[in-house]
Amino acid sequence: MGLLVECPECKKRNSQKAKNCKCGFALAKFTGKVYWIDYLVDGYRKRERIGPNKEAAEQRYREVLSARAEGRYIQKNPDTKITFKELARWYLELAEVKAKRSYDRDILNVKHLTNHFGNRLLKDITPAMVESYKQKRLAELAGRGRKETTKPATVNREMACLKTIFSKAIKNKKASRNPAHEVKKLKENNERNRILSPEEYIRLLAHCHIYLKPIVKLAYHTAMRRGEILNLTWGQVNLRERIITLEPKDTKTQEGRIVPLSKVIVEMFQAMPRGLPLIRVFSYRGKPISTITRGIAAACERAGIEGFVFHDLRHTAINNWRLQGHDYFRIMAASGHKTMRVFKRYNTVQREELMKLVEG
Repeated sequence: MGLLVECPECKKRNSQKAKNCKCGFALAKFTGKVYWIDYLVDGYRKRERIGPNKEAAEQRYREVLSARAEGRYIQKNPDTKITFKELARWYLELAEVKAKRSYDRDILNVKHLTNHFGNRLLKDITPAMVESYKQKRLAELAGRGRKETTKPATVNREMACLKTIFSKAIKNKKASRNPAHEVKKLKENNERNRILSPEEYIRLLAHCHIYLKPIVKLAYHTAMRRGEILNLTWGQVNLRERIITLEPKDTKTQEGRIVPLSKVIVEMFQAMPRGLPLIRVFSYRGKPISTITRGIAAACERAGIEGFVFHDLRHTAINNWRLQGHDYFRIMAASGHKTMRVFKRYNTVQREELMKLVEG
């Protein structure tokens, strides 16, 4: 059954079989499996094919009515001529998007989204399709060589990217609606209890590619986040004072901090060829390293280490500091945690520690 609409001028209710009112207001009609928009412009009939999406037809119908009431030029619906692949390519070329610290993550998100929505016209993408995408991704393997399926947190980041793409498109008049607007996030369980033992750490280092070793060492000894490490420049490293200085723009929490360096890390930096202040510390074959996911996964497989991701090194470093007897306030200052609630998630009391309570 088609849309039943009422002409705001003549107040007549028109069925899907009716022609346009003489007043020239638009009527949304349903024929077969497709919605159409009919309206008059300067006495000439205009007809737009919207597609099978009722929500898109209603949205476009309201736009036409609003434009006619305000005497504005009725622009053709961009959703009928732009594919998602074209929109995604446009999004990745935006200057403000390229300037994001998470641009590499955006590229990966867009790759997954394009694999699913690809050549579909924007008008044909519905909230139901977005929901279907979520379920499809949850059933897919997380990556090359990985046995577990995609995590809800990963899918949520892709959903956030999709919403941002459409929001920017609407703002720039490249789309008229956001099919992901009301799609809810998946429930996440981000808490991890994986701690790398000293023996596992030594084994992991032994199987890391040469370019990965200093990155893994720095994470294990400083609890720095992956992005903070990969974007680190030589100007931030002060070996005389044995500190790394992170500005607010360098951190996830937008708050700067001082990271103390152990003797092991100072010696590691001293053995590396030092570059100019703005040069990235970690590079491979003359290019800054932007991703290490596959390299870490391959090293873990060779070392026989299971259930481990790079972020667990941050977890391990914080737990090691706790075991050494340092107070929480100093650890939080070094790791960059803003709240005790989040910080506590990184502290795992192992069974061996609990057994010491009843020893003797």
